[in-house]
Amino acid sequence: MARVRAVSHEDRLTLVEHLDELRSRIIVSLAAFGVALALCFWQDELLLDIANEPLPAGFKPITFSPTEPFFTTMTIAAYGAILISLPVILYQAYAFVIPALSPAEKRRILPYLLAMPILFVGGVVFTYFLVVPPATNFLLNFNEQNFDIFVRAKDYYSFLGILLLLMGLAFQMPLAMIAATRLGVVTPDQLARSRRYAIVILAVVAAAAPGGDPISMMLILIPLLVLYEGGIFISRRLGVPKDLAPGPPAPEGPG
Repeated sequence: MARVRAVSHEDRLTLVEHLDELRSRIIVSLAAFGVALALCFWQDELLLDIANEPLPAGFKPITFSPTEPFFTTMTIAAYGAILISLPVILYQAYAFVIPALSPAEKRRILPYLLAMPILFVGGVVFTYFLVVPPATNFLLNFNEQNFDIFVRAKDYYSFLGILLLLMGLAFQMPLAMIAATRLGVVTPDQLARSRRYAIVILAVVAAAAPGGDPISMMLILIPLLVLYEGGIFISRRLGVPKDLAPGPPAPEGPG
């Protein structure tokens, strides 16, 4: 029987046992994805209606080959399955890595790990309702008098699925910052001093996201900057744990 329980910090496993643990986590993750994929494929019409909702009125995705409707449906079902199963996959990754942390480190990081799926869902919902509609409206109506504009199904669904997934992951940024400060990896002041570099990196991420137009870039960049500042603010409020805070300087010896 494959091991599926979390290993404690005190357990000492052999290499084979570590590999068996990793295999079990992968199997559970694949099973969660498979169940989610079957559910999404079963409810493909509902999933397609949800995916098409952000399109401007009058636009309906088109296909160009006999096999494209089937494979496009499978693609959108796969994106939906990833979004649904990702909390389970993240938990499996947590369950595999957490034995490396001491009990004190577990207590510090556990509340933030529990918030991961909430922030992920928040990022997906934010992007679906506040980023995708204005971005698609701008892109599909730009210079429309000079083009016959159509929406190819596989391109649009890839754009939507990748954007939702990336933004769901990007919304984890405050948790990563808070966890890093609580574990003593960095300090809030160091994060604040690195603000200029963070702005450049986040701007590159926003520009590289699907779409690439100025409207979608700004709609992505602004919440990322807010999340970064929020991570600094909360990190400062929580402070550095006492057992990680620097102690008073040692008294100088005679002479």
